[in-house]
Amino acid sequence: MPEEWREHTFVICAYKKSEYLEDCIRSLKKQTIKSEILMATSTPNDYISGLAEKYQIPLFINEGDSNIAGDWNFAYHQAATPYVTLAHQDDIYQKEYAAHAREMMDKCRTPLIFFCNYYELRGKKLIKDNSLLKVKRYLAAPLALKKAGKSRLVRRRLLGLGNYICCPSVTYAKENLPKTLFKAGFRSNVDWEAWEEISRLDGSFLYDKAFLMAHRIHEGSETTAVIEETGRGEEDYEMLCRFWPKRIAGLLERVYKQGEKSNQTEINE
Repeated sequence: MPEEWREHTFVICAYKKSEYLEDCIRSLKKQTIKSEILMATSTPNDYISGLAEKYQIPLFINEGDSNIAGDWNFAYHQAATPYVTLAHQDDIYQKEYAAHAREMMDKCRTPLIFFCNYYELRGKKLIKDNSLLKVKRYLAAPLALKKAGKSRLVRRRLLGLGNYICCPSVTYAKENLPKTLFKAGFRSNVDWEAWEEISRLDGSFLYDKAFLMAHRIHEGSETTAVIEETGRGEEDYEMLCRFWPKRIAGLLERVYKQGEKSNQTEINE
């Protein structure tokens, strides 16, 4: 591994045959500083292996638990560098993403996670503002301050109002985190549960207000599927109960439920 790659790894989580996978790969290849790039999948096929071969990316096959938590844990464990980003196959990373993440984490005494502001990508259109993005940005904003990011109380109070962290925007400081990050059980809130547990640790959440990635919203995404099938309300309520008494959690879940409308693939303007 070249010396400059020894700090950070992108691990692409590939699943089935996403038409957007190659765009994700290209965005990682265009980073202004070089990181190691790996790919992991529990659904091996010629399409995924062909792209891995085309771009000379090592491919790892998960033959264990095939669920969101299992796939993410497997991908996470493939990286040997101190910093790890689990790149979701449908998303696009701005060319400065790795540089910003590494700079902020290198300057922090005990980083836990880095995450950033982001666009939604619907078709070919970048969406900077909608109701859900505005709320998430509002909740994340205090963590741009160094003292707030270090505060266990601030992190948890904000997480108790909703999941303000975009999972694919996160870089993990592996040396400061548990070996296993994700637990099986949830479908849509695997990440929120991880943030809740990480928020209890000593260290810092690092938030960059720069728009450093685009998170794709489309009909084939797992989040969209869960919302269409169940409304996701039970999972949200269970998470909110980890921060609040049940009565307050129920009230917050009703408010939080309105944010689901922003994840619909149709843009109503």
